[in-house]
Amino acid sequence: MLRTKTLVSPSLRTLSPLVLLSSSSTYSSSSCNKARALLSPSLRSPPTPKKIPFTVATHGRTWDDPYHWMRNTDDPDLRDHLDRENAYADAFMAEACGLRRQLAAEMRARVPATVATPPERWGPWLYYQYIPEGKEYPILCRKFSHPDGLVKTLLGYMHRFSKEEVLLDWNEIAEQFGYVHIGTCRISPDHKFLAYTLDTSGSEVFALQVKDLQTKHIISSSENQNVVSLTWAGDSGSLLYTICDETQRPYKVLCKILGSDNADDPIFTEHDLNYCVDITSTKDSKYITINSNSRTSSEVYVLNSTNIRGGLWPVRKRMSGVQYFLEHHYGFFYILTNAPSENMVSTSGGYYLARCRAEKSLLDKWQAVVLPDQDTTFQDMDMFHGNLVLFLQKKGLPLFCSIDMPIVDNIEGPRKVKDFNAWVFPLPSSLCNITPGSNNDFLSSVYRVVVSSPVIPDLTVDYDMEQQVFTILHQEEVMGLTDQNNANSHSLNLQSNCLSSQSYQFLHNIEDSQSWGDLSESYFCERREVISHDGFSVPLTILFSREAYCDGESPGILHGYGAYGEVLDKSWCSDRISLLARGWVLAYADVRGGGGDVSVHRAGTKENKLNSIYDFAACGMYLVAEGFIRKDRLCAIGCSAGGLLVGAVINMYNNLFSAAILKVPFLDICNTLLDPSLPLTVLDYDEFGDPRNKSEFEAICDYSPYDNISPRACYPSMLVTASFHDSRVGVWEAAKWVAKVREMTCPSCSRSVILRTNMHGGHFGEGGRFSHCDDAAFEYAFLIKVIGYQS
Repeated sequence: MLRTKTLVSPSLRTLSPLVLLSSSSTYSSSSCNKARALLSPSLRSPPTPKKIPFTVATHGRTWDDPYHWMRNTDDPDLRDHLDRENAYADAFMAEACGLRRQLAAEMRARVPATVATPPERWGPWLYYQYIPEGKEYPILCRKFSHPDGLVKTLLGYMHRFSKEEVLLDWNEIAEQFGYVHIGTCRISPDHKFLAYTLDTSGSEVFALQVKDLQTKHIISSSENQNVVSLTWAGDSGSLLYTICDETQRPYKVLCKILGSDNADDPIFTEHDLNYCVDITSTKDSKYITINSNSRTSSEVYVLNSTNIRGGLWPVRKRMSGVQYFLEHHYGFFYILTNAPSENMVSTSGGYYLARCRAEKSLLDKWQAVVLPDQDTTFQDMDMFHGNLVLFLQKKGLPLFCSIDMPIVDNIEGPRKVKDFNAWVFPLPSSLCNITPGSNNDFLSSVYRVVVSSPVIPDLTVDYDMEQQVFTILHQEEVMGLTDQNNANSHSLNLQSNCLSSQSYQFLHNIEDSQSWGDLSESYFCERREVISHDGFSVPLTILFSREAYCDGESPGILHGYGAYGEVLDKSWCSDRISLLARGWVLAYADVRGGGGDVSVHRAGTKENKLNSIYDFAACGMYLVAEGFIRKDRLCAIGCSAGGLLVGAVINMYNNLFSAAILKVPFLDICNTLLDPSLPLTVLDYDEFGDPRNKSEFEAICDYSPYDNISPRACYPSMLVTASFHDSRVGVWEAAKWVAKVREMTCPSCSRSVILRTNMHGGHFGEGGRFSHCDDAAFEYAFLIKVIGYQS
């Protein structure tokens, strides 16, 4: 979550699938010598945790897991072991302290003193966030701005709203508790109350807070912990929210009545452990939707927002493999779905747009109205008074377009997007990351997004769907980049062709336009396609500095994720400049299991998970074969489920990477999925498989990183990070992996495997903008140290 040019050459060399089947499982003298060179003579041996006999048996298989005890986070021996591991990691990195300080200073110097988002109108208010100078976290604010004109705005300021209102200050909370994570914020429809969820430990156990924006006091705190999603009823006096069970599955909807001393009323409970409950409002605030979703199926109930006591309306019963999500527009529910339809062949799992009358007796009478064009898939939608916004992908690349609303009532059968004369939002690059803004105002004709790429610092862009023009409001300031273009506060009245235009390919690129603040003159960035073991083309994005890159000699990092249908983040990050300026190459592999259309996701799940692993290995080999990265300087990074990907590839191809960073990695997948009492486990069965099923268990065993460590092999240098309060991936996953790697693999090489645990934060770390620089500096210093390359 990238280039001014998309270059996918049909003449690119491909790798033979046979190459993917080779690996090494014996000591390599060159690897061992390199590992020894990394170790200071004063460095002590790494910590050795205790071992307690523990046997696991299922489906006729039996294996020992002497580090199973680490799952007990109350065991003082675990905390003691992690403290010793942190001390070992610090000792290993002692010689790189100066480099760490230098990198952190560089990163901090690029961070502007203050950061602010452009105000976004919602009704009579302008809402915005900013980070004050010297602070780590944002402040949510607003100012009154009457939508009917400047005079009324000025009068409003003179009478009541002469200065900005601070609604929520993350910094105050962090100073009080030492940690802050705001999960969800919701302003009431009358703009008088703010409801938000707050985690002050890093465990992602969120408490509900309701603040009166007139008195500035917290007027309500729910006794229920583990609150996830929120929405207000139309009266602004009733707040609906979801809570989790002991496995962190959101399963129940409750209703809080402000000012009432009564217990919060239960509205809905989901008893199926495979389903999570989410609650939201339609954009026009007419209805509240209760969405019960598994990874592959969904069921929706609606409530009249002004009559929540009127009961739930079930839209359509859940069906295996069928998902749907809805919005409301003047008497119709518009439904994004992959449900089988006589107008839409759904064998590929593709989505289309249907609708039905917003009447209880007609909720199951769906009519297909908008179909995707060829090679295009629907990803999401947003609804406004005069426009429907569709989030699309064409050949894996993002598109946004708007269709005028309403759609006529008497249409004869569904039509393709191009038949609606849709306006495609102009973008600077076909490989941009596009993140929608809040866009809360149903009556607005302006749609806000943040556009970003590895060579484009974040741009805030407003698309006027009525006038079909766009305005670049703001571009992230990156200190120290003298060649950065200034793209602030100007309008590009540039017309875009409709979807039927022959010039429309992936999307409407605006080539060589300096208005977008594109840094491609300094940084090379393009997309290649790599052939995997079975002929699948894996998109690979490659980034490097045109000045510092050294052909055939440069070190580099391959990033991967490949799970949950999530697109790998390739958005702008100024921290990367520290590596790029030193000649490093950064590459991003969009392996199967990750984002794209539904078929790409499914092709990397359950029994097909090996596809993700082979895809990643193929991309690493490609980077070396094509001379982008020198063989002994190739590194890998994977976070969370991406850590599973990298760990599995390291087991299979011990010599492919010289170093790796596994951040809060999901490594002990087999043991974790065998215990349905652990958080998120049952929900992951649709993604990775259910090990209670023998065939799916055997598929998991084939790649589980913890269970497939190559005995006596030379493993790459590795930095493995964990968080003690991580509720998504247990801290023991990283600790067990490191202990077992050191026990089973080459004793010289494994001394360069270090574990660094955040003893205070959760899955997402500390979160502040300056503390993030310190973490990134540690990671980059580790890679530079173990690779031994610093131009």
